Amino acid sequence: MHFCESIGYGVVRTIQVIAACLVGGGVVSFVDVASAAETESKPDTLVQDLIRKYCVECHNADSAEGERTFDSFRLPILSESQLITADEIVDQVTLSVMPPEDADQPSDEERLALVGALRNSIADARDKFTSSGARTVMRRLSNREYENTLAALFDRRVDTLGLTADFPKENTSKHMDNIGESLVTSGFLLDQYFQAASRLVETRLGKPEMEPQSWHFTDHFVQYEELTGAHKSVFNFEFLCLYEQPNTDTRQGGYGHIEDFLQGVPISGLYDIEVHAQAMHRDTHYDPKIFRVDFSEPFQLAVVPGDATKGHIHYPQSIEPILGQAIVPDDEPEWLSFRVWLEAGQTPRFIFPNGPYESRESVIEVNKRYNKEFKDPKAANGVSRTHILREGELPHIKIGEIKIRGPIHEEGGTKEEIAVFGPEGFQEDRALEQLFAFGQKAYRRGLEESDRERIEGMYKKRISQDATPRQAALDTIKMILCSPSFLYLSEITPEDETKLRPFDLASRLSYALWAAPPDDQLFDAATSGRLTETDELKTQIVRMLADGRSREFVNGFLDSWLNLRDIGNLPPPRKDAIDYYAENLPDSMKTEARQFFRRLLDENGPVTDFIDADYTYVDKKLAKLYDLPDKDTLRLEDGFQRVALADNRQRGGVLGMAGVLTVSANGVDTSPVTRGVWVLENVLGITPPPPPDVVPAIDADVSGAKTIREKLARHSEDRTCYVCHRNIDPLGYALETFDPIGRWRSKYPKPKGKGAALAIDSSGKLPSGETYANFADFKRVLLENRSEPFARNLIEKLLMYSTGRHMERSDQFEIDEILQRVKDDGYGLMTMVTEVLTSEIFRSR
Repeated sequence: MHFCESIGYGVVRTIQVIAACLVGGGVVSFVDVASAAETESKPDTLVQDLIRKYCVECHNADSAEGERTFDSFRLPILSESQLITADEIVDQVTLSVMPPEDADQPSDEERLALVGALRNSIADARDKFTSSGARTVMRRLSNREYENTLAALFDRRVDTLGLTADFPKENTSKHMDNIGESLVTSGFLLDQYFQAASRLVETRLGKPEMEPQSWHFTDHFVQYEELTGAHKSVFNFEFLCLYEQPNTDTRQGGYGHIEDFLQGVPISGLYDIEVHAQAMHRDTHYDPKIFRVDFSEPFQLAVVPGDATKGHIHYPQSIEPILGQAIVPDDEPEWLSFRVWLEAGQTPRFIFPNGPYESRESVIEVNKRYNKEFKDPKAANGVSRTHILREGELPHIKIGEIKIRGPIHEEGGTKEEIAVFGPEGFQEDRALEQLFAFGQKAYRRGLEESDRERIEGMYKKRISQDATPRQAALDTIKMILCSPSFLYLSEITPEDETKLRPFDLASRLSYALWAAPPDDQLFDAATSGRLTETDELKTQIVRMLADGRSREFVNGFLDSWLNLRDIGNLPPPRKDAIDYYAENLPDSMKTEARQFFRRLLDENGPVTDFIDADYTYVDKKLAKLYDLPDKDTLRLEDGFQRVALADNRQRGGVLGMAGVLTVSANGVDTSPVTRGVWVLENVLGITPPPPPDVVPAIDADVSGAKTIREKLARHSEDRTCYVCHRNIDPLGYALETFDPIGRWRSKYPKPKGKGAALAIDSSGKLPSGETYANFADFKRVLLENRSEPFARNLIEKLLMYSTGRHMERSDQFEIDEILQRVKDDGYGLMTMVTEVLTSEIFRSR
């Protein structure tokens, strides 16, 4: 494998005036860069001189070796073909492949000058080719926005339906899932929209009236695979037992289903479920390390939906949100009650969220270590568990009875009926009026005459085809939910106007903060025209951020800025990071960052706390991962708590968070390059260009090197490599004291075979001259010298997320002004968000 391919990134821009400013500290504005560039030699002259000197003899119109002609190549780059040529020249010169070894060779300084000038021109050209003219491209709803919008319109969760489960995977741009140019609408996706709308409407509004039914299950709790024989022998299937958490490899007792209820509930609705359950052997004398479970915590039972037509009922399924959760008593069985929403055909399944890690592995280990405790030691071997269930103390949850009743009648009508048709439900004599009202909500604006004509035309057409008035209305709702006015955040602001009109501004604001349509208050402010007034806009921003729905902003923005949505895409091997799976750490990792961001937002705390802070937010699981004193006092029921880090040099700020450290690794090992690029992009806001197509193999350059630092030093002996790695590697060295899931370490893993584990050197020197001794010192350098570049980058990220487009050069002047106002107010996060959402950039097309 080639070195740069293995790390996933290539070289960064080498224009020294920009690198020195951005990496060396301070804020670089558009004006700064422009004025500094004037002092440089003209790149076109430089490039032409060097190409004439070293390339044109072979690559001209007459000879054109390799079918390449460079004699007419000029800067600036104005076409795609020029861009390809420039990329090829950069690759060949960087790798010292061209000129060939028997030709005159340029000096290192000439190579660097040529590569630098071309990369700068390439970057400028790409910006031009991909420019949206500093306007947001009309975009469709992202998948998460689509589901949130439907949940808001129908006033009920829709995640139980899995409406987007078969949608194409969302494209992201710079980790953001709401950039207009990336949200492609294919023919397949359109078909999925039709199917999703039909399924939602028919399931929620087209279901028949039904009186509540009751089911009572007391036996025939058949469980599969390795559990079948043991449960038949010991329990005669009179108990449903859970032995492990659902996130396991072998899946032997992680899901408990009702064998006699595989057909599921008859219609979608609310159902009351009662479970007679007991926690068994939480006080087991077996070594707790066998089960990797915290026996000081009470056992938990949760309910998730299952569908026997969608795969193995005792395996994980794509649609299984937790519908309810409860603590299971130890001493004797008790009735636990849940009211849950189930879709037609779904059957309740039961899971053990904080259960043992691997049931099969636990049974094997118990048989191995405690076989002499059983009456027949010979039977105590392998995966056999019959004797353990009879005589032993295998921790599990035992369920003896299950009662289900539903669908539960909702007083005044179902939530969906009221949300779509109003408090009185569907009224035939007011059908068009009700459909117009729903269309206005769905389109997020007042209806135009053409909208009314389409809605009325569809309704009357279905009536003429002998549909009942209600069915005609339901089919019209399906049409509305497939309309471009619903699927797209289409602007009604005239093309010749720059500022968004009220309804467009309301939609942009609500999708930025709630990832959902405007509520009545915001819609009223748009209707009256007040929303375009800065004071009213600020009032709405404050109100909406105080609303619980703003968690969508926190979650969505952090998934984008910190790339937290990719946690789990490259999971670590189970044998190397069992806690990652046994403790379900990805959820805790994301929640830490969300809690931290939320606190800064609510208290208008300084964004510099993202660089370093003497506190963080952890639950019991993360406290154990971080080896904090709080691990001994926190309970799972405490959730996330703020903890002090004043005496802890290993954490603090986003760079000390396990989520960031996990997503900036590859699950198996760490690299200063990948983590250095992460810091470069997400902290300093510098995006490296793509790597050369072909790069030298690492083994050819770094033989004899032992540590990754030594390998990078050897690799960077080439001057063209050094110019790039000098800006990247020092930003990653400080993070080498964290393993691929964010655990602190002082040594690398011991190599296979002979040899001791090597100590980690987390010191470094930045290109601007500052040195740091360790991780804590590195954060000090960033805090003292990079606070402004960091704040500026965060402003750009917030603007990208909230407008759905990339920032361009014409935006830089206002970004500088926003930065100054935020800086004057102490870098408060609430101040920053408010400035972004009241900016001209946000309020413009």
